[in-house]
Parts: sequence; C-alpha cells; structure tokens
Amino acid sequence: MKLDKSYTVSLVVAIAFFMQGLDTTAVNTAIPSMARSFGTDVIHLSAGVTSYLIALAIFIPVSGWIADRYGTRKVFCTAVILFSLASALCGTSQSLTQFVVFRIFQGMAGAMMTPVGRLAALKATPKENLVAAMAYITWPALVAPIIGPVVGGYLSTYWTWHWIFYLNIPISVICAALAWHFIPKEQNDGLPKRRFDAVGFVLSGVALAGFMYGVELFSRSEVPYYVSGIVITVSVCLLLFNIRYSRHISNPLIDYSIIKIPTYKITIFTGSLSRIVIGVSPYMVPLMFQEGFGLNPFQSGMLFLATMAGNLTMKPATIWVMRRYNFRTVLVVNGFLVAIFTFFTALLLPTTPVILIVVVMFLSGMFRSMQFSAITTLAFAEIPQERMTAANTLYSTVQQMTTGLGIAVGAVSIRFSNMINGGSEHYTVADFRLAFIFIAILGIVSLYGFTKLTADAGDAVRVKKRDRNVR
Repeated sequence: MKLDKSYTVSLVVAIAFFMQGLDTTAVNTAIPSMARSFGTDVIHLSAGVTSYLIALAIFIPVSGWIADRYGTRKVFCTAVILFSLASALCGTSQSLTQFVVFRIFQGMAGAMMTPVGRLAALKATPKENLVAAMAYITWPALVAPIIGPVVGGYLSTYWTWHWIFYLNIPISVICAALAWHFIPKEQNDGLPKRRFDAVGFVLSGVALAGFMYGVELFSRSEVPYYVSGIVITVSVCLLLFNIRYSRHISNPLIDYSIIKIPTYKITIFTGSLSRIVIGVSPYMVPLMFQEGFGLNPFQSGMLFLATMAGNLTMKPATIWVMRRYNFRTVLVVNGFLVAIFTFFTALLLPTTPVILIVVVMFLSGMFRSMQFSAITTLAFAEIPQERMTAANTLYSTVQQMTTGLGIAVGAVSIRFSNMINGGSEHYTVADFRLAFIFIAILGIVSLYGFTKLTADAGDAVRVKKRDRNVR
C-alpha cells in the first residue's frame, strides 16, 4: 500500500526525533564510563549534558526564522548532517573540554533538526491527516528514552562509549537521503524575508539557557535549592520581558501572540504539566529499579522495555480513539489513567512478581503514548497554515523546557521524599513511593485545564472531510 506524502514525510522526520532522543538518554547511562576515560569525576561530566541542553534552549527559537529564510528541506537535511558530524567529533573526544565543545556543536545542530523536521511535516500534512501524522512523529519521543538506557548500557559495557555517538552516523546519512527525496522543496522566491530579531534572540537565549541551567542545578545534591531558585527566577523575569518586548515589534523571533488560540494555549500551559508527568517516568523508574530494587543498569533497562511495547501497541489505537472521541474526553480520561498508573508504580516492590511489574509498565506506556500524541496533535489542530512556523517554534521551545522540568521535578521529588523519610544516605523504595505519589497527584491536578476545552475543540483534524460535510 502506498503511503500518503504527509505520512512519508512524518516517518522520515521520526527518524531524526528517534536519533536525538536515543543519543541523549544513552549518553546519560554511559557517564561513569566516560568519566573514567577522561580521568575526571562523574559530577564534572554533567557539564557535557548541561552544555547540550543549553545549546538546544538557545538555538531552538531561531530555527523557525532560519527555516522560513532558507527552506525547511534544506535546513533539515543540513542539520541532520551537522548532527552526524558533531556526533563523530564527540566520539573522538580525548578530554572533558573537547567533549563539552563538541556537545555544544551537537546541540546547535539538534536545535535546527527536530523543530524544523516537525515544521516540514506540518506543512506537508492536510488537517484531516494531522492525527496520524503526529502519531508517527511523537512515538520516538516516547520510545527513545526507554531503549536509550539499554543501548547506552550495552555499548558502554560490552564495547566502548564512543559507539553511542558513532551509531548516529549511519542513521543520519539514511535520514538525510530520505528527507532530501521525500520532503517537498518550498518555493520561497518572491516572498518577503523577515528581518532577524537580534534583541529577541539575545533575550530568549539568555532566559532559556538560564532556565535550563537552573533546572539542571536542581538535580545536583551539592547545590543549595535557593541557588537554583534564583537562577530560574531571573531567567523567568527575562523571559517575561522578552514577551512584552515581542508585542512591540513586527518581526519577533518568538511570536507569543499565537497563544491567543484557545486550543493552543491549553496545550502550552496545561499540556506542559502533562508532559512533565509523562517525562518523569523515563528518569525515575530506571533509577528506582537500580537504587531501590538493586538491579544493574542493563536489567533495569530491559525491564523498562515493557513501556516501549505499550507505546508501540497503542499507536494504531491512538488514531482510532482520537477520531472516535473528542479531544476533551480523550485528554481527561486518558490523563486520569496516566495518573492512576503512576500511582500503581509507587506500589511496586522488589518482591513484586516480574510479570506484574511488566503489566504495569506496559499499560503505563500505552496511556503515556496516547496523552503525548493527543496533546501534540491538538496543539496544531486550529493553527492557520501561515502561522504554523510561529506555533511550531514556540511549541518546540516549551517542549524542550518541560523535558528538563520533568527530570528536575523527579529529582526534587526524590530528594524531598528522602528528607521526609529520615534523610538516609541512599535512596530507598519508600523514597520513590512518596515521589511517585506526588507525581500522580500532579497528574490529577493537571486534568482541570483540559476540562476547559469545548466538545468540538480540534474537530478540524479529528473528523474526516466527508464527515464534516454530513454535519
């Protein structure tokens, strides 16, 4: 069966999403091996992770402007090749300094790669096909963090950590070749070129980089909370100033006025809370299996693979469910199930039968997958085609911030739970239980925002053309 053009583009873009997600999570697993290789402390190696996230935060906002100026196909393919080159350089690093520099380069390429890739898919997809197209794109964002620890653990244990980066090279070549062939070439000739908002770039860059750095500081036990709080507060103030500044110019780098669209606004604010709840699991569950249950990284990763099976199983059903039921019903009911299975995760013990753990992981993966796809699809459901670049730029920026927040919320929850339980030197099952209960409560609270959706919200993508004509 021949795939629709929009689905083909979405699948090609999904390769890039998968590669970036796999790279990020696999590196986290290999940090101890890399620290030994560089002759430095594990704590110092966090600079390699932080530098990558900060580079993403700084350059994601400019991705939309570059795509509009030079064309999505050209920018996406160039970014994929540069990501491959940066990966090769990371693999050849001989010191921590070299590694940090090359990770910044990799982050700059990644900032152009995934947002522009999603923009290419959005431009190639008619509204009635958006549900399926977004389902194809979003699964890597859920699958990669699950198999990343397994791949990273295997390569760093049985090969060397360098292969985590070398693995990106063949994937990048295949992705770039397919993208050049299948992504339509845009005709930008004769269209006015937007001036570059240099002030907005500096303001957003400093604000977002500071925010991501502050979030990362929360996960460091040696850094007082107030230091992280000050960094984040200053960054938020700069971001608010940038929002106010953008209202007074005609060519803002990030057009915040797009938030006036009700469905988009809900996915930005309420959706961010849901993405935080969803993003906590890939961080906290493997950590619980290792610290609380006493499993090694490979065993932990293999057990968590059940979540990936749930993600993949849910994908065919996602399209049917979102076309059968309205977005409000899907997001509220499914969001409740996400919270419930987060609570069930809190009840797991080292003595729990493996089959029961696998069932909880599998069903949790199913409902997380559905929620992530529904939020992403609704975000662009009512966006006019001419404003798709602005919507994608802001959404990609917020998504990157909530990814960092998911890890930070998980880290802070565990640290506070440990303090409540007596402050033992090592995290216990009781610490993780309390942390997961807190995350489950946050998941329940986030549902309130979704109840504000109207019954027909997002019908432009949920209902087929012929069905709307019947109505």
